[in-house]
Amino acid sequence: METQRHKLQMDLLIDSLLPWLEKREDGYVGGNMFAYFSPAQVRNHDFKGPDFFAVLSVPKQERKSWVVWEEGKAPDVVIELLSESTRERDKTDKKQIYQDRLRVPEYFWYDPFNPSDWQGFSLRNGAYVPLDLQNNQYISDRLGLALVSWEGVYKDVSAVWLRWETLEGELLPTPAEFAQQEAERAQLEAERERQRSQELEALLERYRDRFGELPE
Repeated sequence: METQRHKLQMDLLIDSLLPWLEKREDGYVGGNMFAYFSPAQVRNHDFKGPDFFAVLSVPKQERKSWVVWEEGKAPDVVIELLSESTRERDKTDKKQIYQDRLRVPEYFWYDPFNPSDWQGFSLRNGAYVPLDLQNNQYISDRLGLALVSWEGVYKDVSAVWLRWETLEGELLPTPAEFAQQEAERAQLEAERERQRSQELEALLERYRDRFGELPE
C-alpha cells in the first residue's frame, strides 16, 4: 500500500467485515493480493489484484491468491483505494477488467485523502452502471450491507474512513471495537446489578424498621 492511511483503510474494511462473515457458513474477504482471471494473465503477471474484495458462497479457507477458474467465481465486491499513482488506472483499465474480464458485480473506488472522490458501480447487462449515493451511503446488494463514510479515529489516525454498516444503520465494529462494546456492556450490567442490590437492601432496611428482623 502506498501510505499508512491506505493500509489502515484496507485493514478497517477487512477487520470490520470478518466478524460479520464468521456468522456465515461460507465466504472470503481479502485485500492487496493477486487475482487471476486467465492462464495468460498468470504468465504475464500484468495485473495486481484489488485492494479489497469479498466473495460469498465459497469455502472458508486460507488462500495465497484468487484464481477465478479454480474458485468457480469472481469476487462479488471489489474496492480500490485511489492514490496519485493508481487513480487513472483504477478508474479506467482496472474498471474495464473488473467489468469485462472478471465480471465483478459491484465495484467501488475511494480516495482515503479525498473522501469526495468516491463512486460505486453495479454490473447490469454486462456494463457498469453508476450507483446513486443516498444518505451518505452506497448499498451493496450482494452483501446486504451499506458502505458509508465515517469520520473518526482508527488506530490513532483521525480521518474520514470508508466503513461497513448494516441496512439498519449500525456500523460493523472491528474486533477491538466489539471488545470495547462488550466491556462497556459488562460494566453497565455490573452497575445495574449494584443498583438492584442497593435497592433491595434499602427495602429490607425499611422492613426491619417497621417489623423487626426477618424470621428465620
